[in-house]
Order: sequence, then structure tokens, then C-alpha cells
Amino acid sequence: MSFVDRRRHPDRNLALELVRVTEAAALATAPLVGRGDKEAADQAAVDGMRHMLHSVKMDGVVVIGEGEKDEAPMLYNGERIGDGSPPQVDIAVDPLEGTTLAAHGMPSALSVIALSERGAMFDPGPCVYMEKMAGSPEIVDLLDLDRPLGETMRLIARRKGCNVSDVMVVVLDRPRHEEGIRAIRAAGARVRLIAHGDVSAALLAVTERSPVDMLWGIGGTPEGVISAAAIKCLGGQMLCRLWPRNDQEREAALEAGYDLQRVLNCEDLVKGDDVFFSATGVTDGDVLQGVRYPSAGGASTESLVMRSRSMTVRRISARHDRAKLAIFRDADLLSDS
Repeated sequence: MSFVDRRRHPDRNLALELVRVTEAAALATAPLVGRGDKEAADQAAVDGMRHMLHSVKMDGVVVIGEGEKDEAPMLYNGERIGDGSPPQVDIAVDPLEGTTLAAHGMPSALSVIALSERGAMFDPGPCVYMEKMAGSPEIVDLLDLDRPLGETMRLIARRKGCNVSDVMVVVLDRPRHEEGIRAIRAAGARVRLIAHGDVSAALLAVTERSPVDMLWGIGGTPEGVISAAAIKCLGGQMLCRLWPRNDQEREAALEAGYDLQRVLNCEDLVKGDDVFFSATGVTDGDVLQGVRYPSAGGASTESLVMRSRSMTVRRISARHDRAKLAIFRDADLLSDS
């Protein structure tokens, strides 16, 4: 591999370094779980994640972040992250997926990050939402955003050799999904409604032996890109289509050259075969256990760490010393963890 290639392509398993980043965000957030202040919880996650990111040996650019620089002073779109050394990479972050979940002590809040080689991640431009459908390798060829949902339910049941009543679809509980939910239920299938957290839901939809067969609905484009990175590591597929919220957003997307009819898949959202993903539980959920304090002197975390090139999936349980956790309140010492 040439020097230029070494600069552009990761040659080590960065996921094993990124887990420290999501652990830092989760541990920084944990004391605010259930306190009712989602802004404070999100800021704590951002602070913990951002400072730890600067210790990672990479030249990173935040492609999917907390928003534009004026709105998000940390981890904003376009921010340079890492120590500046090779490789050159794109980064997508959601320091606290499920801010409301964490604030109210509800299940399935996560800290997540995805990384790929420079130029690989899809930029959704002005579109904040996209329609999504995701499923495991067993049903990837049955996913279709244009087919009636009821028909897809029947095809999934036939493929899995079960009754339609055994099929479960996870859907964000939003008014915009009422018609689709009726169609799923009319076919005889079941719906698991979630309040927030469609990265966690996408992971659940593609995981083996999961109680969920498919994800469907309209959710955030940043979460879509992050979910695509995870699915590339786990297997399965996700189909997406940009969903402008209003005429102004539609016109802005068309002027920027986006094809609003195009169906995107995981390869469109995150190109290449070397994608890294890490998620750490903040609150207990179906996918990961949240931060816990088993004793007065420590805390525990559980993380999911993956790399697409090797298709390696690691579940990492870690113990953290309570005295050491003070580093999350002291930025000068954070990199020593």
C-alpha cells in the first residue's frame, strides 16, 4: 500500500479505540439520567465524547454531528477531530441518541459513533428526515419502500415459515406513521412502538434472535447514516429515501441536486468496506445494558464494537473506577483514562 493509501485508509481496528469514546460519553451522561434535563444530558455526552476523540490517532472530519457550528459549538458538522495523524476519516456521531430517554430514565439511550474512510459518508444536505426500512440478512430481498406494507408482512411471514401474527415491526410513535401502523396491523402483524432511538431500533431489527423482524418509518437522516454503518458491520440491509418536511426543504434539496425519489441503501449511505462502529449503553435496553453503579467505588458499561471489513462484532463489558471517573469532570485528565 502506498503512502497516500496509508493516509486515506485505516490500517488498524479503530473501533477498539472508539469504544473509549462512547464509554466516555455514556459515563459523563449517566449522573444526569432521570434528572429531567435533556439539554444538560446531551451537553455532558458531547463534552465527554469530544475530548476523548482528540486522543485518537486519526485525521477526522465530523460529517454527521450535532448541527452547524453556530448552533453546536462542539462536534459540529465540519469540525476536525483526532490528533491530525493518518488515516483521514469521516465521522458520524450521536453522543446521546435518545436525549429524552436519558432525561426521563427511559430504556435504550445510547452513545454512538461511526467512522469510515474520507469521503465515504452520505451528506443529507438540507433534509432532516428520511423514510427507512431495515431487516436482517434473511429478508433483505423482501425490503421495498414502494410495496404496500401489508404485502411485505405476508412475504416476511412466508420466508420465515411463521404466521403473519408472529411478525413484529418496530416503529417510532409519531402521528406521521398512523397510516402505516394501521396497514401493518390490518395484515395481522404486530407493532412495537418506541418513543425515541431509531439507531437502537435498527440494531434490533438486524440482530439475530431478535424479537423484532423489521424497522419501518420516517426518522432522522443522521441516525440513518449511523445505522447504515452499523448494519454494514452486522449484515442485513436498510433502504432509505429522503423525506422533506415542507416545501421549503424540498426546494432546497432539489436545488442542491438531490434526487428525492432515489432509494438509498447502506452502500449509498456509507461507501467502502472498512467501516467502524461503537455504541455504549446509557440506559438499559434491548441491545445494550446501560451504565450501572454496582458499588460505591465503580461503574460498569456495556458496548457493541464492530468493523465491517472483518465483520467482527465484539460486546465489551467494562468496569471503571469511581475515582477515575472524576476525569470526566476534568478535561485536562480525560485523555489518561
